[in-house]
Order: sequence, then structure tokens, then C-alpha cells
Amino acid sequence: MTTPPSRELSAALEAAAKAEQIVMRYFGHEVSTRLKDDSSPVTQADLEAEEAIITTLRGHFPDYGFLAEESGTSGESDRPMWVIDPIDGTRNFMRGIPLFATQIALTHGGVPVLGVSCMPAMGETLFAEAGKGAFLGNRRLAVSNVDALSSAQVSFGGLNYFLDYGRTQAMLDLTAKTGRSRGFGDAYAYHLLATGRSEIVVEAHIRFWDIAALTVIIQEAGGQCSDLAGRPIGPSTADIVCTNGKLHPSVLSVIAGHA
Repeated sequence: MTTPPSRELSAALEAAAKAEQIVMRYFGHEVSTRLKDDSSPVTQADLEAEEAIITTLRGHFPDYGFLAEESGTSGESDRPMWVIDPIDGTRNFMRGIPLFATQIALTHGGVPVLGVSCMPAMGETLFAEAGKGAFLGNRRLAVSNVDALSSAQVSFGGLNYFLDYGRTQAMLDLTAKTGRSRGFGDAYAYHLLATGRSEIVVEAHIRFWDIAALTVIIQEAGGQCSDLAGRPIGPSTADIVCTNGKLHPSVLSVIAGHA
């Protein structure tokens, strides 16, 4: 970065680094796991990492609120809100697949204004603040300049979600029109987009903590994010499309053809 990070970004990076130490201590080993009410898994690593993040951030900003995947919402709704996913890609983590990330975002009025996405097993931490650019270390990030779907790479989330929400044909049509498609899913797909190594990410089922940090990073790298209907990202967003910006109208047009 050419300018010093804000106090909020410094705190988020510190919290992500503490979570990284915890998560990597468990990675590759058997870890205590239980199923939540929605049948998704939560591990001891998730719980300890989230606790470390909240403790760190609360130490710097005691008046800010929290929306965290494992512990829910706390604090006043009119305050700035930290949005936390301690391990995005828990199933990958559990299976020894290195494609998982700690996500920390800061929102004002539900709008993400800061994001940190740390993929510890990949050695890659992306971060951004609204209006200040997106970075990997001191390197400023930029999305690709690909402007034709036929030359673009699209990444997509779990196919079962597209089926569940009646989006299968839209996804198939989009992948047929693009040059390359891969099911990376989770944070890694967004990292590829923000660093110019891919052009499109589409997911049919997400939670705000999955994508709040990543949307700031992608938009500050020059990309664009919305839900599948083209609406802005917010706490109630349940599906998402992110692109390098140039392709966003074309992608939304393909999806709209199957609404």
C-alpha cells in the first residue's frame, strides 16, 4: 500500500493473522466437529478462530457490532458492524483441501466498506477499503480486461444449489457461452477474480458473511458484484454474481433469460 491502513483495517489484519495461527494448527489433523441446525459442519477451529477475531476487534473497537457465522449478531444495529466467517470452506478444511479462508468485513448501514480475505494454506491475504484500492501485500490488485464471454473463465459454487433454486439452466447457458468453466467455489474463486486470473463468479446460495469482505476487494480491484437480479449486495443477499465489470451486463443478461 502507498498509504498507511486505517485503524479498522489494521485491526482486521491483526485479527485475521491470529485466526490463521489457530486454523493452521488444526489443518491436516482430526478436529472435533458437529453439525449445526442447517446441517452444515462447524469445527473446533471455526469456534476458536471466531472467538480470537471477535476478542481482537472488540479490544480495538468496543462499540462496534458483530455478525458472525457461529455466534450470531451482537451490538447496536446503528453502529458499524464487523461481519465474520472464521473458515469459509469448512468442508474443504476438514478434508485437507487448502481452499478455505478467514473472512472479515466492516459494514456501515449494511454496506461493506472494508474487507480482509486470508487463505492461510495458500499464503494469500487480500484486503481492501472502499475508495482506497485492493491489495495483496504491497501489490495493488486489478481485475482482467477480458471483454468477451467467449474468452472468459467462470467459476461457480455447488451445483446442487443451482438445482435447488431453479438456476441450473441459467448456469449451464452461462458456462456454454464462456471460454472456460471451473467449480472452484468458496473464497478461492473470488481471489482468482480479484487478481485478474478469472473473470466471473456465480453462486446460487450464499450468506452475507461468505461474501461481504470479498465484494469490497473485488470492487476495489475494478470489478462488480450484485445478486443474480442485478441488485446491490447487502445483508439479505442470497445469491451472487461477481465479474471484472466489463462482463457484468452480459452475464446478467444470460441469467435474466432464465428467470
